[in-house]
Amino acid sequence: MIYITGDTHRDFTRLGNIHFKNDDMLIILGDAGINYLLNDEDKKLKENLNNLNIKFFCIRGNHEERPEYINTYKEKEMFMGKVYMEDDYPNLIFAKDGEIYNIDGKSVLVIGGAYSVDKFYRLIHGYHWFYGEQLTDTEMKMIYDKVKGKHFDIVFTHTCPYKYEPREVFLSGINQSLVDKSMEYFLDKIEENIDYDKWFCGHYHTEKEIDKLEFMYESVKVLRK
Repeated sequence: MIYITGDTHRDFTRLGNIHFKNDDMLIILGDAGINYLLNDEDKKLKENLNNLNIKFFCIRGNHEERPEYINTYKEKEMFMGKVYMEDDYPNLIFAKDGEIYNIDGKSVLVIGGAYSVDKFYRLIHGYHWFYGEQLTDTEMKMIYDKVKGKHFDIVFTHTCPYKYEPREVFLSGINQSLVDKSMEYFLDKIEENIDYDKWFCGHYHTEKEIDKLEFMYESVKVLRK
């Protein structure tokens, strides 16, 4: 089966009651947290997850390093597209931003990244912040030119199009006028210029459905039996 869940941030206790089989796959909608500390603690977590003998298909979030910036990751072919994998952990797969995949016969578009609203807090207090968390203008243009006018069965992103932002869960202490919304505006443009059946995203730590878009956080759902 194929399962899907939202941000895990290194905490995988939500998987404790699921009886996975070896050919199962779990899609994580960003901030998996396995490339966060960039030290031996990450290696221990990766070993534990890899030993579960299921595939983890991770969309890149903002609170984690880009796999292409880590020298142990290699670009490989999977699902008729490019992914990032480490030889030591073949069950941990990171999607490439803007790639189009064929997963279970479905056309799937994946776009990772977002702005960290707690960026300045992290910088002041010495927590990890990753300068490549958002797509560059060049990457946005390349992805837009690639997907414009196409149909996708499913879209996986970390953040959401601007018009679907769940403003009711915004953190009260954050001045929204200082938040960089360029990723959300970009996804607005993508959403308006493609045809799609279903869109899943994480990032906002909420569970909500609106139109064809679904926010996910701690729930684990079956995408395909």
